[in-house]
Amino acid sequence: MNLHDPTTRWGVGLASGALIATIAVLFLDGTTRLLVLALAVFDAVSTPQFLKHAAAESADR
Repeated sequence: MNLHDPTTRWGVGLASGALIATIAVLFLDGTTRLLVLALAVFDAVSTPQFLKHAAAESADR
């Protein structure tokens, strides 16, 4: 997996966020659904940033 490619990083983040959101919509309701949807958005945005940092660290070594 090429973590230096932004498409790969954002693809992983969006895929995991979409999976979490799908589970929230299909199986949860009320406040729990909203909290898990917020977690899905956080995951979709933060995962690519963490992977970018990991790629930069591995390139430094």
